[in-house]
Amino acid sequence: MARTARRRDGHVTQERMLEEAMAAIAEDGLASLTMSALAERLGTSGGHILYYFGSKDLLLLAALRWSEAALAEERRALLSRRTTAERKLDHFLRLYLPRGPRDPRWTLWIELWARTPGNSALREAQEELDRGWQEDLEALLAAGVARRRFAPLDAGARASELLALLDGLSTRVVLGQESGRDPRPALEAARSAARALVTPYTSGAADPRTDEVK
Repeated sequence: MARTARRRDGHVTQERMLEEAMAAIAEDGLASLTMSALAERLGTSGGHILYYFGSKDLLLLAALRWSEAALAEERRALLSRRTTAERKLDHFLRLYLPRGPRDPRWTLWIELWARTPGNSALREAQEELDRGWQEDLEALLAAGVARRRFAPLDAGARASELLALLDGLSTRVVLGQESGRDPRPALEAARSAARALVTPYTSGAADPRTDEVK
């Protein structure tokens, strides 16, 4: 992550706050992140952080949105890349999965899931962020079918199934349940599931949406 400087008036920029919040989560976990601790890391006051975000919940949501925005740019670049659909799908899996138990983005996702039942604003934010992944995976799968790289499939349903599986694998990695601290077994499991759910194109394959043989 690129470091951003303070403004000339000495105040810490919002982006710098979000960057440091993500770094603190990666280093010490979410439980240790308090407004006062973050302010100390930044050399500012807790009141200055509250001025911009209002509460810790809103700070965490902003940090997650900031992190997801960077990944959304990577997904857009991936979809426009001139490579095979199979390689795009593999890269999509690697983008989605956490990089290890201390992955701050996934730590925030798990916290968000726990808080959404009683918070409509958080629930709407979750649905918005999830929708971006769903739509991009649907587009990737549909393009693979159109180019006869993947067998005919219902792109929406298959994307939902694969994302649900990735959520489960990601949670296990972040909780340290997936072969300790090594995220590679989760990636291999994701690849295996993708091969089962998204099969290569073969001449004469039936389209599950119409039950017709192509």
